[in-house]
Amino acid sequence: MAKFELKLPKMGESVAEATVTNWLKEVGETIEADEAVLEIATDKVDSEVPSEVHGVLVEKLFNVDDVVQVGQTIAIIETEANGELAASTANEAVKEEKPAREMVAAVEKQVETAKETTQPSIESSGDRFYSPLVKNMAAAENISQTELDGIKGTGKDGRVTKNDMLSYIDNRTSKASQPQTVVEAKNPATAQASAGAAPAKQKAPLSVNSGDEIIEMTRMGKLIAHHMVESVQTSAHVQSFIEADVTNIWNWRNKKKDAFQKREGENLTFTPIFMEAVAKALKDFPMMNISVDGDRIIKRKNINLGMAAALGDGNLIVPVIKNADQLNLVGMSKAVNDLANRARLNQLKPDEIQGGTYTVTNVGTFGSIMGTPIINQPQVGILALGAIRKVPAVIETPEGDFIGIRYKMFLSHSYDHRVVNGALGGQFVKRVADYLESWDQNREI
Repeated sequence: MAKFELKLPKMGESVAEATVTNWLKEVGETIEADEAVLEIATDKVDSEVPSEVHGVLVEKLFNVDDVVQVGQTIAIIETEANGELAASTANEAVKEEKPAREMVAAVEKQVETAKETTQPSIESSGDRFYSPLVKNMAAAENISQTELDGIKGTGKDGRVTKNDMLSYIDNRTSKASQPQTVVEAKNPATAQASAGAAPAKQKAPLSVNSGDEIIEMTRMGKLIAHHMVESVQTSAHVQSFIEADVTNIWNWRNKKKDAFQKREGENLTFTPIFMEAVAKALKDFPMMNISVDGDRIIKRKNINLGMAAALGDGNLIVPVIKNADQLNLVGMSKAVNDLANRARLNQLKPDEIQGGTYTVTNVGTFGSIMGTPIINQPQVGILALGAIRKVPAVIETPEGDFIGIRYKMFLSHSYDHRVVNGALGGQFVKRVADYLESWDQNREI
């Protein structure tokens, strides 16, 4: 009989870890090849981990909410021997689960100890074990060894998890200001010298009244909230707005959508038309297709458009259309429909929600005519598409001006004023509007 180590597979270029959210199989249960064993979640997407073999689950090495590194062994599966499943051996393995887990933990500790040589400032000691992610976060936020040792861990065996670190960092400013006040009170000279300094801003306690309902944020909700706050604190957000006449597009789509549906089996929506215009404008203004890395600007070669999609639980996800400028309208339509459908079904792969260079969000879906979207870091721009409305407008003709009914929409462009000035931000969104207004009504698809 043989034992197979089920490892956390690689899930994308920038995904290094995942959190166990649910075990679908229990110790002693039979697992078919390609059958899902557990559910995991990353800061990008939720997914399942299938078994590569047929066998019996004899050991689970991680519990729910534990953080697992890519390549780590998650579970032990006993495979068939001589055509039979050694179920009795599985029961014995259950009894030996604790010693085996201790052995695995010892091996993991040796591996992590070797990695610690690159981060000597933070060390694991005694019953306090810190993963590389936690150490990196501590180093980035200037959290000392003493501070880190004082953080209460909610993970396996009291380990400090990423969420513990995020919670601590969010509350650190208000907590750190309290002991500072005591020190200053004991030293009059110091207190007098700093009398002119502005007092630290403390978060007022929030009262909960009778009848109020307390709802815990989901894991994805917490991550989105953290990313949004981080983006606002990072980028100098500025907005430019422009109104575009999309009457030609409205009429053209009405003529083509039925034939397109019959031929391609796909709905022809407005989104791929807008995405095509954005991709063209990014080629015209490549300095909108950049990322900021500290004091460096990275000019992206590929145009990868993020497409914000609302999920059923109220959260948001941004699948990415890679090399969008290389797609024709049919290809863009298929890509948009495929990613949107699989986003709603929670079937996106990690690679499909990363690598974006610019983002488009359709606030018009909910009736909004304009918006001020938050930039998706480390990008420098995001475009909000407003609702298309029938409005009276002045129409200029060689015979004179007259009032007519036109289909119009607002384009709201948020951009990072650290690296994008008002001229570039305004010219870019104006170019998108120009492409939409000059739509060829005789275009074939």
